[in-house]
Formats: sequence, C-alpha cells, structure tokens
Amino acid sequence: MTTTALTRGPVQAAERSPAPDLARGFMLLLIAIANTPFYLWGSEVAGMSSHPVDGSVVDKVAAFLIIVLVDLRTYPMFAFLFGYGMMQLYNRQVSSGTSEEAGRKLLQKRNWLLLAFGFVHAALLWMGDVLGAYGLAGLLMVWLFFQVKDRTLLVWTGVLCGLLAIGTAFAVVGAWFTAQIPADDPVAREIAAGFASSTDAMTSTSYVASIGERLLFWAAGTVGQGVLMLVVPMMLLLAFWAGRRRILENPGEHLTLLRRVAVVGLTIGCLGPLPSALDHVGALAVPDHAAWVFLPVQVLTGFFGGLGYVALFGLIGHRVAQRRTSAPSRNLLVTDGPFAGAVQAVGKRSLTCYLLQSVLCAPVLAAWGLGLGQYLSSWSMLLYAVLVWGLTVAFAVWQEQTGRRGPAEVALRRLVYGRPVAAAR
Repeated sequence: MTTTALTRGPVQAAERSPAPDLARGFMLLLIAIANTPFYLWGSEVAGMSSHPVDGSVVDKVAAFLIIVLVDLRTYPMFAFLFGYGMMQLYNRQVSSGTSEEAGRKLLQKRNWLLLAFGFVHAALLWMGDVLGAYGLAGLLMVWLFFQVKDRTLLVWTGVLCGLLAIGTAFAVVGAWFTAQIPADDPVAREIAAGFASSTDAMTSTSYVASIGERLLFWAAGTVGQGVLMLVVPMMLLLAFWAGRRRILENPGEHLTLLRRVAVVGLTIGCLGPLPSALDHVGALAVPDHAAWVFLPVQVLTGFFGGLGYVALFGLIGHRVAQRRTSAPSRNLLVTDGPFAGAVQAVGKRSLTCYLLQSVLCAPVLAAWGLGLGQYLSSWSMLLYAVLVWGLTVAFAVWQEQTGRRGPAEVALRRLVYGRPVAAAR
C-alpha cells in the first residue's frame, strides 16, 4: 500500500496484554525509590552516590537494598518497554494499512514530542527526567536500525555491549591504580571532588534559579544516559527484536527464553552492585577517589538487571493472563484481581503517573518548595517513595473505574495523531 496517511488511531484496551502494563506499573514504584534519594539534599553523600553516608542501621539497610535492587536497573527496563511499545505501535499501524514510511514518521514525531515533554518536565520539576533520553535515543535508533534485519539488531547489541564491557574493564583497572594514591594527596582530593554529585538544583531556595540548574543537569543526562552510556540504545535494539516476535504479548510461547533471561539477568543485576552496597555500609573499604568505578560497573550490570526484570514480568504477565476468566470484565480489578488490576491501571497511564511522581516530590522535598528533603533519611525517604507510588495507584484506579485515560497520555496522543482520542478503555 502506498498511502502515507494513518489508517487507525492509538491502541484500544482490548488490544493490550497484561505483561507490559504490569511491568510499567510496578517499575514506577522502583523509579520512585530510585529518584527520591536525590531529594535528601541536607545529607552528605560520597562521590557520585545519591545515598547519605550517615544514618541509622535501618537507613543503611534501606540504602543497601536500593543499591542492589533498584539503582540503575529501572531506566534500562523502561527503555526496553519504550522500544517494545514503538514496535507495537508500528506493527498495528502497518497491519491496518498505513504505509511503512508513514508508520516510521509517526514514531519519530512521538520521539520528538517525548524530548519536548522531557525538557518541560526538567524545567518545571525534575532534573533527572528520562523522557528526553528515551526520545533522543528513539530518534537515533529508529533512523538507523528500525528496518534492519533481526540478525543486525542482535549483532549491534553485542557490539555495543562489548564496547561497554571493555570500557568498564578499563575503568576497573584505572580505579585500582587510582586507589594506590594516598587519600590525603591533593590529586586524590581533586579526583574525589571532580566526581562529587551536584545538588544545586535541590539546594537552591529560588525556584527560578533552580530551573537553570535542572536544565543543565537534564541536558547532560539526556545525551549521556540516552546515547553515550549505550544501555538505552542496546535496550531499544533488543526491544525491536522482541517486538517483532510479540514476546510480551504471547509470553506463553517463549517461556524457556523468559526463564533463562530472568535467572541470568537478575543474578548479574544483583551481584554487580554488591561491591558498591558493601562499600556504602562500611563492609568494604574503597577510597573516595576510586569509588567512581562503581558507576560503570552499575551501568553494565544494570543492563542485564533490566533485562531480567523484563523477563520476570513477562512470566508474571503469563500467569495473570492464564488466571483470567473466560469472559473477562471491562474492569481490570475484577478480571485480574485488585492488586494486578491496580498495577496494570498504573501501567496504562505510566506517563501520567511518572510525571505525577515529580508533582508529589519536588514541591514538597526540594529547598525551593517546602524543603522537607532536608529532614528525611534513607529509610523515611523510602517510605515516602512508597507513599507517592501508592497515591499514583489510587489515582490510576479511579481513572480506570471511571473510564478515563491519563491526562498526559491524552495530550501526547492528541499531539501525535492530530485529532481527539476516543474515550474507549
């Protein structure tokens, strides 16, 4: 077909499978847990970590678990789900008669809009926005790789993973040599200061001044996280490959693959951060000027951890789908049970709930707002993150029960498709 016009609108509820929405909904809890420690602006942190160096035993336990299970594991998984969603959108459009060229243009328009959403999100509230990184990586990966053969997708994933592994190995060797420098040496102090985390966007009492600080951080993070760290491009390439096979829509046909990826990915994903976690609680002594090595190790193993989480939720989605009634209700809470239904409701509105987290955090915790982040600790901030996620769950369930889409999803779809979105659930 040669037409360049779109022949259908966005996805309808009946076309959704549970696994992606379960993954998005639950991982938003982990995203809240990963992001909120950056709001502990009144506490001293070591190096590039967001976790306070001081605190009670409970604080240490909370930070240890977050480092091992959450840090730099959530954004790779969401990158995979983002890429998988792009392939789903494209496949639906082309199968409905839209030309391949028009389908790709639709994806690129959506990626540009996500980049714009990320810019506004960072300017208004949250310096660590990931929408811009996903939008930028999406633009590049769709342009370069969206139509290549499956083998090419896997080969390039391997090439990028190899480059990341080599870079990590060099970092480990470099850190070992750096660690030989005495801690009181001026060079050591200069290295440690160079890798220290910036908290200016959090500590500024002026909202206007904080905008510039957030945008500087966001610009560097968008390019670094979206492209230079390689994890997001690798995840998108694998997501394109998996989306062509509908692995998350039909997990029952890929159980062996999902089980193997879950076991291997989660094992590597949990073992990789252990040195960093042990160092944080004082069980492993790594000099401050060499502790920057934890970042590249976390990035590399976070790639595998993110894949492990994707596979795990593919397996969970398969179990949820098996338990569905033969005549499912339009109400997810009835069809899949209160918990699974509520998590899916969040996943269906993941963009809205992600942005809502910043609304519930930044004005309350940052210095330019109420400034409560100064008075919280690791364990109390963990509780706050869970509370924030719980509020987004309540909001999503209310919207699901009343037949509403998330407002951010409505806005994005109207901008992408150029016409009002139907109110179908």
